Amino acid sequence: MRHLPICTHRRRVLTAAVVALVWAGGASPAGPAAAVAPATAPSAASAPTTPADASPVDDGLALTPPMGFNNWNSTHCRAEFNEAMVKGIADIFVEKGLKDAGYQYVNLDDCWALPERDAEGKLVPDPVRFPNGIKAVADYVHSKGLKFGIYTSAGTKTCNPAGFPGGLGHEYSDAQQFADWGVDYLKYDNCNNRGVDAKLRYNTMRDALKATGRPIVYSLCEWGENKPWEWAADTGHLWRTTGDISDSWGSMLSIMKQNLPLAPYAGPGNWNDPDMLEVGNGGMTDTEYRTHFSMWSIMAAPLLIGSDLRKATPEAFEILGNREVIAVDQDPLGKQGAVVSSEAGRWVVAKEMADGSRAVALFNESARPQRIATTAREVGLPEAAGYRLRDLWRRTDRNTAGVIAATVPAHGTVLVRVSAGSGWAQLPPAVELAAGEGLMTEAGEHAELTTEVTDLGRTPARDVSVSLTGPEGWRIEPASRTSTPLLRTGGKLTTGWRVTAPEDAADGSYGLTLTATYRAPDGKRVTETVPAAAQVVTAPPAGASYLSDLGPLSAANGWGPVEKDRSNGESGAGDGRPITIGGQVFAKGLGVHAGSTVEYYTGGRCTSVTAQVGLDDESGTRGTVAFEIWADGRKAASTDVLTNESAAQPLSADVSGAQVVRLVVTDGGDGIDYDHADWAEPRLTC
Repeated sequence: MRHLPICTHRRRVLTAAVVALVWAGGASPAGPAAAVAPATAPSAASAPTTPADASPVDDGLALTPPMGFNNWNSTHCRAEFNEAMVKGIADIFVEKGLKDAGYQYVNLDDCWALPERDAEGKLVPDPVRFPNGIKAVADYVHSKGLKFGIYTSAGTKTCNPAGFPGGLGHEYSDAQQFADWGVDYLKYDNCNNRGVDAKLRYNTMRDALKATGRPIVYSLCEWGENKPWEWAADTGHLWRTTGDISDSWGSMLSIMKQNLPLAPYAGPGNWNDPDMLEVGNGGMTDTEYRTHFSMWSIMAAPLLIGSDLRKATPEAFEILGNREVIAVDQDPLGKQGAVVSSEAGRWVVAKEMADGSRAVALFNESARPQRIATTAREVGLPEAAGYRLRDLWRRTDRNTAGVIAATVPAHGTVLVRVSAGSGWAQLPPAVELAAGEGLMTEAGEHAELTTEVTDLGRTPARDVSVSLTGPEGWRIEPASRTSTPLLRTGGKLTTGWRVTAPEDAADGSYGLTLTATYRAPDGKRVTETVPAAAQVVTAPPAGASYLSDLGPLSAANGWGPVEKDRSNGESGAGDGRPITIGGQVFAKGLGVHAGSTVEYYTGGRCTSVTAQVGLDDESGTRGTVAFEIWADGRKAASTDVLTNESAAQPLSADVSGAQVVRLVVTDGGDGIDYDHADWAEPRLTC
């Protein structure tokens, strides 16, 4: 249960033989490493002569991050992964305009072969899945003007428990077979590697691919275990920086955070790979999928679609096909976006573009709307009288005096492209609409909300008016002015609102819409809207309650869902075990996985939170975590870093007066690795 897991969620297939052959110094039970490591190159009679410094860097491949499709995230090894599916994806690439948008590669993942090689040691395609063989599929993909990719592992077997043949010891034969089939892209996994040095294994396949004479993009899927960003620029075109992604907000967020610091290592022909896209698989909201696509693009990550496009929604195609966002990813300068600032879940990431502009992502990690702001200077643009600001999702152009800001919805990203130069004065001024961090109200009660309209532009906004609307049955009344004749640069229109939820409103999140209209200097009327959030909540019961018996305001988890009265388990709901810390079993609690945040409404009525906390025994000898309790914006209690050797620790916090209590688990500062954490017997006293 490696979390984040190894490539393609194959966590249990590192066999006992593998474990026995990976040791720190000395000899394994089987003897020294040299005695058990298989040959990874052919004999002198069979090996073509290749330069010792063979490198893909100067081969002209992958000068921008590869774009395409891989079947694993949507099909795994199920029967639906077959020739018809692969051909169908190629057809959709053409029919839906994805090919024209830049997607090229149609790639197979594991389970395409039979478990055994033939008498000559050749790989054999599964005749049920691929009755016409792999070359016929490659030929079909090529007939569409696309490219074809395949998968194997730098071990004796691939990662699937069925044990399909890996490439270790067969590199030159397999590489030539791939070339003969017309393969354009190889994903080379890391399972069943027998403890052989990663550089040796991956460089041997590099040399074997080069010896074929066929241009093949080489993707190293060694999970970031040996820091490939430090050495693989002379080996492959892209390298995985993390374990596998899953179709959840927590997984995507954790992987993004691991990949962001590696910006200095990316460039044309060499890319950090935070794994494939989950857009369209259904485990996240459209807002979260737009964030996923935005952040992968600003990180110059490979864009490999992981959803079955035969079943994808129009919204998924809209996200995947946004050519302006794709252009950020595919910019020929090849810079990976770098973090400008990150505080309290407010991220600013900026990417230098070939034309001198900057792509800027304002990303909100939190479960509440937040204002995120930066400036043209902070993202690296020169001083100028004004700037052009292009919103890549809304497809609008505005001018700004230098401030780049927006109220970003929960888990959302505003992606803009900002440039200095002429032409900005003809554009309407950028107007920022802010509705705070949303509001919480109990059914039938009213709450106060303050909104702001701010002119960020160099030019004035005239005849400005604002309105706030909500669902049917909600009563929304202004408590102050809703219009002004003029806003100059930096000027604000501030309006108070009284918002009342219906008496019968059920608990949950409700959408409000803030709308502003104004006239640009050329007299044209401009309308801007932003969503706002209203949360209907129920007051917590008096006395002491287990938090696992209460409904949370929000829950984000690093792997799988937050489990009630069970451990974290795997990625599915309800698959955990009894909560167990140091051999002690607890009937009540929350099973989570770092990084995790679970929020509860307390409405100023509660006084304390208590729990027994620790790493769940299902983590084995792995994992480090730390626990925090927050009362609104105040850290009320925390632990030191806990390991599998730590018994359950008591943790209590005074949360008097807090409207919201947050339970947070971090990875202990050493990255994600089996970080299954338990809030055992968590009690809220009100």
